Amino acid sequence: MAKITLVTGGSRGLGRNTALSIARQGGDVVITYQSRADAAAAVVAEIRALGRNAIALHLDAGKVSSFAAFAESLRQALRETWQRDSFDALVNNAGHGDHALIADTTEEQFDKLVDVHFKGVFFLTQTLLPLLADGGRIVNLSSGLTRVSAPGWAAYSAVKGAVEVLSLYMAKELGSRGIAVNTVAPGAIETDFFGGAVRDTPEFNKYFAEMTALGRVGVPDDIGPMIASLLSEDNRWVNAQRIEVSGGQGI
Repeated sequence: MAKITLVTGGSRGLGRNTALSIARQGGDVVITYQSRADAAAAVVAEIRALGRNAIALHLDAGKVSSFAAFAESLRQALRETWQRDSFDALVNNAGHGDHALIADTTEEQFDKLVDVHFKGVFFLTQTLLPLLADGGRIVNLSSGLTRVSAPGWAAYSAVKGAVEVLSLYMAKELGSRGIAVNTVAPGAIETDFFGGAVRDTPEFNKYFAEMTALGRVGVPDDIGPMIASLLSEDNRWVNAQRIEVSGGQGI
Protein backbone atom coordinates (compact mmCIF):
# COMPACT_ATOMS: atom_id res chain seq x y z
CA MET A 1 0.00 0.00 0.00
CA ALA A 2 1.41 3.36 -1.06
CA LYS A 3 2.05 5.96 1.60
CA ILE A 4 0.14 9.22 1.40
CA THR A 5 1.84 12.58 1.98
CA LEU A 6 0.10 15.92 2.41
CA VAL A 7 2.16 18.78 0.95
CA THR A 8 0.83 22.25 1.72
CA GLY A 9 1.42 24.80 -1.01
CA GLY A 10 2.00 21.97 -3.47
CA SER A 11 0.76 23.74 -6.58
CA ARG A 12 4.01 25.61 -7.28
CA GLY A 13 7.68 26.00 -6.42
CA LEU A 14 9.27 23.71 -3.88
CA GLY A 15 5.91 22.22 -2.92
CA ARG A 16 5.24 21.15 -6.48
CA ASN A 17 8.71 19.67 -6.84
CA THR A 18 8.37 17.85 -3.52
CA ALA A 19 5.01 16.37 -4.52
CA LEU A 20 6.40 15.14 -7.84
CA SER A 21 9.51 13.76 -6.16
CA ILE A 22 7.38 11.80 -3.70
CA ALA A 23 5.36 10.38 -6.58
CA ARG A 24 8.54 9.36 -8.42
CA GLN A 25 9.55 7.42 -5.32
CA GLY A 26 6.25 5.54 -5.31
CA GLY A 27 4.11 7.66 -2.98
CA ASP A 28 0.66 9.17 -3.34
CA VAL A 29 0.09 12.84 -2.59
CA VAL A 30 -2.48 15.33 -1.38
CA ILE A 31 -1.50 18.88 -2.30
CA THR A 32 -3.06 22.11 -1.15
CA TYR A 33 -3.41 25.41 -2.97
CA GLN A 34 -4.66 28.84 -1.95
CA SER A 35 -5.67 30.52 -5.21
CA ARG A 36 -4.31 28.65 -8.23
CA ALA A 37 -6.72 25.76 -8.68
CA ASP A 38 -5.55 25.42 -12.28
CA ALA A 39 -1.92 25.02 -11.25
CA ALA A 40 -2.91 22.48 -8.60
CA ALA A 41 -4.91 20.49 -11.14
CA ALA A 42 -1.85 20.45 -13.43
CA VAL A 43 0.32 19.01 -10.64
CA VAL A 44 -2.29 16.34 -9.92
CA ALA A 45 -2.31 15.43 -13.60
CA GLU A 46 1.50 15.18 -13.64
CA ILE A 47 1.47 12.88 -10.62
CA ARG A 48 -1.20 10.66 -12.11
CA ALA A 49 0.82 10.47 -15.32
CA LEU A 50 3.61 8.99 -13.19
CA GLY A 51 1.25 6.19 -12.16
CA ARG A 52 0.54 7.51 -8.67
CA ASN A 53 -2.65 8.93 -7.19
CA ALA A 54 -3.13 12.54 -6.13
CA ILE A 55 -5.79 15.07 -5.21
CA ALA A 56 -5.77 18.81 -4.56
CA LEU A 57 -7.63 20.59 -1.76
CA HIS A 58 -8.05 24.29 -1.06
CA LEU A 59 -6.32 25.65 2.06
CA ASP A 60 -5.54 29.10 3.38
CA ALA A 61 -2.51 28.25 5.52
CA GLY A 62 -2.78 31.50 7.46
CA LYS A 63 -6.44 31.16 8.45
CA VAL A 64 -6.65 28.97 11.55
CA SER A 65 -10.46 29.21 11.66
CA SER A 66 -10.64 27.23 8.40
CA PHE A 67 -8.54 24.28 9.58
CA ALA A 68 -11.34 22.19 11.10
CA ALA A 69 -13.27 22.30 7.83
CA PHE A 70 -10.12 21.47 5.91
CA ALA A 71 -9.50 18.45 8.12
CA GLU A 72 -13.01 17.21 7.43
CA SER A 73 -12.48 17.66 3.69
CA LEU A 74 -9.23 15.75 3.95
CA ARG A 75 -10.90 12.96 5.95
CA GLN A 76 -13.59 12.60 3.30
CA ALA A 77 -11.06 12.66 0.46
CA LEU A 78 -8.92 9.98 2.11
CA ARG A 79 -11.94 7.70 2.42
CA GLU A 80 -13.18 8.32 -1.12
CA THR A 81 -9.82 8.13 -2.87
CA TRP A 82 -7.81 5.68 -0.77
CA GLN A 83 -10.39 4.00 1.48
CA ARG A 84 -8.33 5.12 4.45
CA ASP A 85 -8.89 7.25 7.54
CA SER A 86 -5.30 8.46 7.85
CA PHE A 87 -2.31 9.77 5.93
CA ASP A 88 1.38 9.08 6.51
CA ALA A 89 3.36 12.31 6.24
CA LEU A 90 2.84 16.06 6.47
CA VAL A 91 5.08 18.58 4.72
CA ASN A 92 4.38 22.10 6.00
CA ASN A 93 5.64 23.97 2.97
CA ALA A 94 3.08 26.70 2.20
CA GLY A 95 4.39 30.21 2.61
CA HIS A 96 5.41 33.52 1.15
CA GLY A 97 8.26 35.98 1.40
CA ASP A 98 8.18 39.61 2.51
CA HIS A 99 11.32 41.72 2.30
CA ALA A 100 11.61 44.82 4.48
CA LEU A 101 14.19 46.29 6.81
CA ILE A 102 13.31 46.18 10.51
CA ALA A 103 12.76 49.94 10.49
CA ASP A 104 10.27 49.63 7.63
CA THR A 105 8.37 46.44 8.50
CA THR A 106 4.67 47.05 9.11
CA GLU A 107 2.57 45.24 11.69
CA GLU A 108 0.44 43.87 8.84
CA GLN A 109 3.50 42.35 7.15
CA PHE A 110 4.70 40.90 10.44
CA ASP A 111 1.32 39.43 11.38
CA LYS A 112 0.86 37.79 8.00
CA LEU A 113 4.27 36.13 8.22
CA VAL A 114 3.50 34.84 11.71
CA ASP A 115 0.02 33.64 10.69
CA VAL A 116 1.25 31.64 7.70
CA HIS A 117 4.70 30.46 8.70
CA PHE A 118 4.34 29.86 12.44
CA LYS A 119 0.80 30.04 13.81
CA GLY A 120 -0.53 28.25 10.74
CA VAL A 121 2.08 25.48 10.98
CA PHE A 122 1.39 25.01 14.70
CA PHE A 123 -2.39 24.81 14.49
CA LEU A 124 -2.66 22.98 11.17
CA THR A 125 -0.41 20.26 12.54
CA GLN A 126 -2.44 20.19 15.76
CA THR A 127 -5.68 19.89 13.80
CA LEU A 128 -4.37 17.07 11.60
CA LEU A 129 -2.79 14.96 14.34
CA PRO A 130 -5.85 12.67 14.62
CA LEU A 131 -5.51 11.90 10.89
CA LEU A 132 -1.73 11.42 10.87
CA ALA A 133 -0.82 7.74 11.16
CA ASP A 134 1.35 6.47 13.98
CA GLY A 135 4.88 6.00 12.69
CA GLY A 136 4.37 8.94 10.34
CA ARG A 137 6.59 11.86 9.41
CA ILE A 138 6.42 15.64 9.61
CA VAL A 139 8.75 17.97 7.71
CA ASN A 140 8.58 21.69 8.42
CA LEU A 141 10.19 24.06 5.93
CA SER A 142 12.52 26.70 7.28
CA SER A 143 15.23 28.77 5.57
CA GLY A 144 18.98 29.08 5.33
CA LEU A 145 18.40 32.65 6.54
CA THR A 146 17.98 31.40 10.11
CA ARG A 147 21.74 30.67 10.12
CA VAL A 148 23.13 33.48 7.96
CA SER A 149 21.62 36.96 7.74
CA ALA A 150 20.75 39.25 4.88
CA PRO A 151 19.24 42.72 5.37
CA GLY A 152 15.48 42.85 4.93
CA TRP A 153 14.66 39.31 5.99
CA ALA A 154 14.45 39.77 9.77
CA ALA A 155 10.73 39.08 10.26
CA TYR A 156 10.63 36.21 7.78
CA SER A 157 13.71 34.56 9.27
CA ALA A 158 12.50 35.04 12.83
CA VAL A 159 9.27 33.13 12.21
CA LYS A 160 11.24 30.40 10.43
CA GLY A 161 13.48 30.22 13.50
CA ALA A 162 10.35 29.74 15.59
CA VAL A 163 9.36 26.83 13.36
CA GLU A 164 12.76 25.22 13.93
CA VAL A 165 12.21 25.31 17.69
CA LEU A 166 8.65 24.09 17.26
CA SER A 167 9.93 21.09 15.30
CA LEU A 168 12.06 20.02 18.26
CA TYR A 169 9.06 20.09 20.57
CA MET A 170 6.90 18.25 18.05
CA ALA A 171 9.53 15.52 17.82
CA LYS A 172 9.59 15.21 21.61
CA GLU A 173 5.84 15.19 22.12
CA LEU A 174 4.97 12.96 19.14
CA GLY A 175 7.78 10.47 19.67
CA SER A 176 5.49 8.20 21.67
CA ARG A 177 3.48 7.69 18.48
CA GLY A 178 6.59 6.92 16.45
CA ILE A 179 6.26 10.17 14.49
CA ALA A 180 9.57 11.71 13.39
CA VAL A 181 9.73 15.48 12.90
CA ASN A 182 12.48 17.35 11.07
CA THR A 183 13.13 20.79 9.63
CA VAL A 184 14.47 21.29 6.10
CA ALA A 185 16.12 24.68 5.52
CA PRO A 186 16.70 25.48 1.84
CA GLY A 187 19.14 28.16 0.75
CA ALA A 188 18.35 30.59 -2.07
CA ILE A 189 16.35 28.74 -4.74
CA GLU A 190 15.23 29.69 -8.23
CA THR A 191 11.43 29.57 -7.85
CA ASP A 192 8.57 32.08 -7.98
CA PHE A 193 9.08 32.72 -4.24
CA PHE A 194 9.03 36.46 -3.45
CA GLY A 195 7.96 37.21 -6.99
CA GLY A 196 10.71 35.06 -8.50
CA ALA A 197 13.39 37.43 -7.19
CA VAL A 198 16.24 34.89 -7.05
CA ARG A 199 15.24 33.30 -10.34
CA ASP A 200 14.52 36.42 -12.37
CA THR A 201 16.69 39.19 -10.89
CA PRO A 202 20.33 38.84 -11.99
CA GLU A 203 21.77 40.86 -9.09
CA PHE A 204 19.85 38.77 -6.51
CA ASN A 205 20.95 35.56 -8.21
CA LYS A 206 24.57 36.69 -8.32
CA TYR A 207 24.50 37.88 -4.69
CA PHE A 208 23.38 34.51 -3.35
CA ALA A 209 25.48 32.49 -5.78
CA GLU A 210 28.60 34.24 -4.51
CA MET A 211 27.62 33.30 -0.94
CA THR A 212 27.42 29.61 -1.85
CA ALA A 213 30.36 27.19 -1.85
CA LEU A 214 29.14 25.45 -5.01
CA GLY A 215 28.98 28.78 -6.83
CA ARG A 216 25.32 28.84 -7.81
CA VAL A 217 21.88 29.19 -6.29
CA GLY A 218 19.68 26.16 -5.89
CA VAL A 219 16.90 24.88 -8.12
CA PRO A 220 13.76 22.99 -7.05
CA ASP A 221 15.32 19.66 -8.06
CA ASP A 222 17.93 20.24 -5.35
CA ILE A 223 15.24 20.26 -2.64
CA GLY A 224 12.21 18.14 -3.55
CA PRO A 225 14.08 14.83 -3.93
CA MET A 226 15.86 15.43 -0.61
CA ILE A 227 12.54 15.89 1.20
CA ALA A 228 11.10 12.79 -0.49
CA SER A 229 14.15 10.84 0.65
CA LEU A 230 13.77 12.13 4.20
CA LEU A 231 10.24 10.72 4.28
CA SER A 232 11.39 7.26 3.25
CA GLU A 233 12.23 4.31 5.48
CA ASP A 234 15.89 4.83 4.58
CA ASN A 235 15.84 7.84 6.92
CA ARG A 236 13.56 6.48 9.64
CA TRP A 237 16.13 7.23 12.40
CA VAL A 238 16.57 10.88 11.42
CA ASN A 239 14.55 12.89 13.92
CA ALA A 240 14.52 16.35 15.54
CA GLN A 241 17.11 17.66 13.06
CA ARG A 242 17.56 20.91 11.17
CA ILE A 243 18.84 19.88 7.76
CA GLU A 244 20.14 22.70 5.61
CA VAL A 245 20.05 22.12 1.86
CA SER A 246 21.89 25.15 0.50
CA GLY A 247 24.97 24.04 -1.39
CA GLY A 248 27.11 25.51 1.39
CA GLN A 249 25.56 28.97 1.50
CA GLY A 250 27.32 31.48 3.70
CA ILE A 251 30.19 29.31 4.92
